Amino acid sequence: MNIAFFLTPKADVIWISSESTLRQAIEKMEFHRYSALPLVDNDGKYAGTITEGDILWYLKNMRDLNFKGTSKFAIKDVPKYKHNKPVSIDSHIEDLILLSINQNFIPVVDDHDIFIGIIKRSDIINYFNKLLLNKEI
Repeated sequence: MNIAFFLTPKADVIWISSESTLRQAIEKMEFHRYSALPLVDNDGKYAGTITEGDILWYLKNMRDLNFKGTSKFAIKDVPKYKHNKPVSIDSHIEDLILLSINQNFIPVVDDHDIFIGIIKRSDIINYFNKLLLNKEI
């Protein structure tokens, strides 16, 4: 099955510009209670995923950095522990199983690598649960 059926479109996704500050990312994560956010560059392309862990390790390694000082650092400069590769909109749901093991969501891009949304791990699990239970999808 094509993943377009499972896509949460960009308009409904909480994401952050890769040009945002570390403080903006922290505040957005806190407000929405998310542990990871997709990063989108100025051209609309997927630029990675920032996680709470990435931010915590960055803060740990920055000497004398307080919360107020986080507005001086760009989120794009925070090293990422993992690079969550996006998938094409032409992918199939079966192709996402391995990716979903370690990611809460899988970024989706179009043919021009423009970020168009995400597939949530919960949607993948629900799909396969229904298949296992022989329910109609």
